[in-house]
Amino acid sequence: MAETKPAATVKSTTTATTNVQPTRSRNSIAWIAPLLCIVFGYVIWRFVLGADANFTNPDKAGGFWPKHEGPKGSLTRMYEGGIIVPVLIGCFLIVITFCVERMLTVSRATGKGNIAEFIRKVQFHLANKDVDKALAECDRQRGSVGNVMKAGLRKYKDMIGNTELDTDQKVLNIQKEVEEATALELPMLEKNLVFLSTMASVATLIGLLGTVIGMITAFSALGESGGGEAAQKLSVGISEALYNTALGIGTSAVAIIMYNVFTTRIDGITFGIDESGFTLTQSFAANYK
Repeated sequence: MAETKPAATVKSTTTATTNVQPTRSRNSIAWIAPLLCIVFGYVIWRFVLGADANFTNPDKAGGFWPKHEGPKGSLTRMYEGGIIVPVLIGCFLIVITFCVERMLTVSRATGKGNIAEFIRKVQFHLANKDVDKALAECDRQRGSVGNVMKAGLRKYKDMIGNTELDTDQKVLNIQKEVEEATALELPMLEKNLVFLSTMASVATLIGLLGTVIGMITAFSALGESGGGEAAQKLSVGISEALYNTALGIGTSAVAIIMYNVFTTRIDGITFGIDESGFTLTQSFAANYK
């Protein structure tokens, strides 16, 4: 019996390692995604907003940054906000990308059904000393709480037939198994939230940088001309510069809102995981003294 327990531990560790592998693969892709978003941001700015047909006086030989004049629409004026605009569009795409990625991951981790109801069902089966039915509930839940509970229940079942350890030692073994399973689940839940929290602050700063650059350009044009033409150029330059501020603040607002939404949902899952571990240890201590 003493050698059976390490073998069981090795087996669970091997299973956990295979579950971690896809997470590492997705994480490497996640670091490539921001670069692709910035590239797509430039493509949108240069070839969609900056298309020759959107201007009365296009610069067809402009290359990387054409100096188009006479935008035909209000949205097209965003192009004249400068080279910071594609960066801001890329930041917005980053936020959208990781919002979708986190939404799919958190939804999968939440599993099926209500977490509190799932824990109550497991508690009921354990009170009746029916571990197999409790394991079946975990298979139906298919979430992070179910995964942790299932790992703990397997150790729970092993400890029932163990005659060499006392109750306290058995409870500690179950608790350790739950902690190991929790350590594998939590990183998956919290991964990539750093991108949303970073964009929440950085997007606003980048927008202000674009605004400052636009204001410098506008006042430089004001100093080179005079009269009514100068006032017109100044108002146009300020209007174009403020597009950077609007993009930055809008991106930051979306990132903050979604970050708080995901954090709240993850806290609910974490609470369910903690409650599941408490349920297993208390149930075993009460039923198998």
